[in-house]
Amino acid sequence: MAVYDLERLSILLVEDNAYIRDILERMLKTMGFGWVATAKNGQDAIEFLRLVTKKPTHAGVMGVDIVLSDLLMSPIDGLLLLRWVRASKDSPNRFMPFLMLSGAADRVYVEKARDLGVNEFVAKPFSAQSIYRHVLEAIDHPRQFVVTHEYYGPDRRRRNGAPPEGNERRHNQDKDVAIVYSQDKVVKPTSPSDVWFFRLPNRLKEKVGGGKPGEVGEMPKDLLDQAEKQLERDALDFAQWAANYIAKLTHLMNEAKTRAVGRRKDFDEINLIAHELRGQGGTFGYPLISTFAKMLYDYTLPGCREDDNSLEIVKSHVDSMRAVIRDRVSGDGGQLGKDLLAALKAAISKHQTK
Repeated sequence: MAVYDLERLSILLVEDNAYIRDILERMLKTMGFGWVATAKNGQDAIEFLRLVTKKPTHAGVMGVDIVLSDLLMSPIDGLLLLRWVRASKDSPNRFMPFLMLSGAADRVYVEKARDLGVNEFVAKPFSAQSIYRHVLEAIDHPRQFVVTHEYYGPDRRRRNGAPPEGNERRHNQDKDVAIVYSQDKVVKPTSPSDVWFFRLPNRLKEKVGGGKPGEVGEMPKDLLDQAEKQLERDALDFAQWAANYIAKLTHLMNEAKTRAVGRRKDFDEINLIAHELRGQGGTFGYPLISTFAKMLYDYTLPGCREDDNSLEIVKSHVDSMRAVIRDRVSGDGGQLGKDLLAALKAAISKHQTK
């Protein structure tokens, strides 16, 4: 098995949460990526990628090999960034491997990302191992790109997967499609076929050390161990980070209580914070935070009730998360974790029936 060296790879990290962005940047550098750029949202990422296309010397890099992006961001989220990378004439590489990272790993988001041409979907809570596994997948098993009238992106069929819906389903054999082996001409070939396969050289594998054709590789184990240990050290700061977010939730609840109507903005902000906590708790050893935050996220989605009883339900979620942080309830919490979950469910039931 080949041992890969990521020193020659460049990666663009797009994450709106500064705390998580710093942690991921350190992790990627520890893994051995030679060049890591960061952007705080999709808009910043697009501006940077435009600079790479037009003035690479000003950008500090001649090209970006991989994008690792969060999904829910403002003003431009990960889905819109992915659409731009795949469709814009200003994109430095429309075939660029794109890894989507999100705590909102619900089926609808996964399908949207897939249909826009994502290569890999990395669910939060993340670990060094999960990031590593998806990076390796992009290196070892790059999928051919498919171009139809409705889709531009990696083949949505995995190596042994079933064909997707849409035009690709009707064309499973090479004789039915036009096959292109260069990315220099990203246009429809002169062919009556309505499906095109782009089978490109595996430049990522060449950069990291290659190996024999068909051979998969791995990172040096010591680098992966260092990345995991770095994440463990970063976890020491999570309790304070989470406490700050819980304080914001309390403030939003109190603000909403002062208004009899017009609470939607408060609930939207509560929902966004719940999304952040949902994605990070398990990463740093507090899966109960992810559990309670996921429940709060689902409860405060658009269309939810916004009355005083609903605010009491929000408060019950916040109190449960505060208890987890206050008492440092790691893992599943044992019996205490079960008691906290039972108490939260009882409070929800009580206020929902009013």
